[in-house]
Amino acid sequence: PRVVVLDEPTRGVDVGAKRDIYQLIHRLAAEGRAVIVISSELPEVVGVSDRIYVMAAGQIAAEIHASEATPENVMSAIMRLARAGAEEVVL
Repeated sequence: PRVVVLDEPTRGVDVGAKRDIYQLIHRLAAEGRAVIVISSELPEVVGVSDRIYVMAAGQIAAEIHASEATPENVMSAIMRLARAGAEEVVL
């Protein structure tokens, strides 16, 4: 496939399996495939992403590039949405 969607790809797996999954994600991206990772683990999102999109109410509310992606920057974007009244925020 040209696009791969992974929803919580490392939930419930051990550290060794996580490493293998991360290597697979990076290999797929290096092959030119689009890889969309949905994860509730912020360090995971920051570690595997070229771009992070924070969504609220079905709309992209913030885009963070890898060069600026830190857990603090992502949380800041989420908190801005929460203060603005977004009911549900998705990474």
